[in-house]
Amino acid sequence: LLRELEQGEAAALFASGMAAASAVLLALRPGARIVAPHDMYWSLRKWLIEFAANWQIALDFYAGEDELAARLQQPADLVWVETPANPTWEITDIARAATLAHAAGARLVVDSTVSTPVFSRPLTLGADIVMHSATKYLNGHSDVVAGVLVTRAADDFWARIRAARAAGGAVLGPFEAWLLNRGLRTLFARVRLAAESALRIARHFEHHPGVARVLYPGLASHPGHEIAARQMQGGFSAMLSLRVAGGEAAAREVAARVRLFKRATSLGSVESLIEHRAPVEGPGTRCPADLLRLSVGIEDAQDLIDDLEQALAGAA
Repeated sequence: LLRELEQGEAAALFASGMAAASAVLLALRPGARIVAPHDMYWSLRKWLIEFAANWQIALDFYAGEDELAARLQQPADLVWVETPANPTWEITDIARAATLAHAAGARLVVDSTVSTPVFSRPLTLGADIVMHSATKYLNGHSDVVAGVLVTRAADDFWARIRAARAAGGAVLGPFEAWLLNRGLRTLFARVRLAAESALRIARHFEHHPGVARVLYPGLASHPGHEIAARQMQGGFSAMLSLRVAGGEAAAREVAARVRLFKRATSLGSVESLIEHRAPVEGPGTRCPADLLRLSVGIEDAQDLIDDLEQALAGAA
């Protein structure tokens, strides 16, 4: 089913999103070169830095497509893209990234967890592998930890990925696979509704006095909006972030005052979550201290707006 959704040649399930991502990287040979974004899932970024140091892997980070192009003036083996990118939702032009990666001799891997196959199909845009933390939207019920990879070609590199999965004991269990299949039955209905609510929330708070900035690719003010509109069909995801006027203290206060939103660090489920992100990532984070990350669920959009309104009013 996931192979068909992503229009790939083969798919593999993993025991977590991190297991899926790390299997791709473990399939590389010592001496390989990886080019990855500064802004990406924080746990994977930390693991990647340690992995590169221990496995004699050259690792270069980029911020934005121009810097990616500059990094790829030299040969590389793997380019990692996350779009929209957690937690500020930068957008990368997948087709351009694929062209740049392939010209440098690299495979392009796209973390499409936030977009989901509901809104984008990276393989059709030139990516070689698409990765999802299936814990999030694909399952959508906060009761499974899983990951998935879908490949455009079942080649030798794919065989090495599958070998890494087997050697690491990272195969998804049968009950978890059954639960994931259950969640996929409502994927399109859940994600479309949540994305519609996210856009409504983003528009409502874009010019709110208690909010310094709304980060959401569905807004025309977002620097990646034009690219997102071109490569995402039918919506812009259900993730957004608010930078709270008043700074870190005000952001913490807003997070403490919500009633309908749940304070939690995950995303992509039917319930709406809010998180003061920077302290979760810890030392070295690039996340602004005034940022609140919102994962919009399937509750009534106006109820969610009202909840944020009362929290912002209480923190003022």
